[in-house]
Amino acid sequence: MIKTNKINILIVEDHALTRFGLKTALEAHDSFGEVYEAENGERCIESVIEFKPDLVIMDLGLPGINGIEATRQIKSFDEKIKVLVLTSHKNESEVWDALSAGANAYCMKDIEPDKLIHVIEDVNEGAAWLDPAVANTILKTITKNKTSKLSEDMDGNKERIQLTDRELDVLRLIVDGYSNQEISDKLIVSIHTAKAHVCNILQKLSVEDRTQAAIKALKDGIV
Repeated sequence: MIKTNKINILIVEDHALTRFGLKTALEAHDSFGEVYEAENGERCIESVIEFKPDLVIMDLGLPGINGIEATRQIKSFDEKIKVLVLTSHKNESEVWDALSAGANAYCMKDIEPDKLIHVIEDVNEGAAWLDPAVANTILKTITKNKTSKLSEDMDGNKERIQLTDRELDVLRLIVDGYSNQEISDKLIVSIHTAKAHVCNILQKLSVEDRTQAAIKALKDGIV
């Protein structure tokens, strides 16, 4: 498949009408190139290998291989492929499982179409994004953890990880789903400086990408 500046997308959804609506909406947008479809987890993996899309829109409740396992397999095949979960599920364990499997974004299916377009573009550029409903679930989990003995471990971990004040600012923006360009604009620094801060954060947190950094920051109470 020839790569262009446009984003090539694979939609993984078992409901044909939902796939059709998403495909129609995405194909009408200038930012997107080829839009492929898969109706289950097995076909998803085959399509990823065959077409090597830039981004996968992943439902969780799939027949056969579910969306979480499919995400894990996609990331093991090529970790550069972005996975955006689009689901009606907001169960706490499913959210954490999807993020731990490597999902770069977690969106509810009631998201506004224009907002979904922006999320796809931002995630493709390297941002992590969580639906507000999901973010609230994660924050509640963190609040519970901080009232238990686990909070002591998180505080100790926070002390061991030495981030500068500016790196903490950048990490908070990563958690909030900002792209490098948005971080640059918000902090009034060059895009090269923003990228350097992000690289330093990934190295200090011993993680491979921005999504893992956001998960670690939330789980360990770093921000």
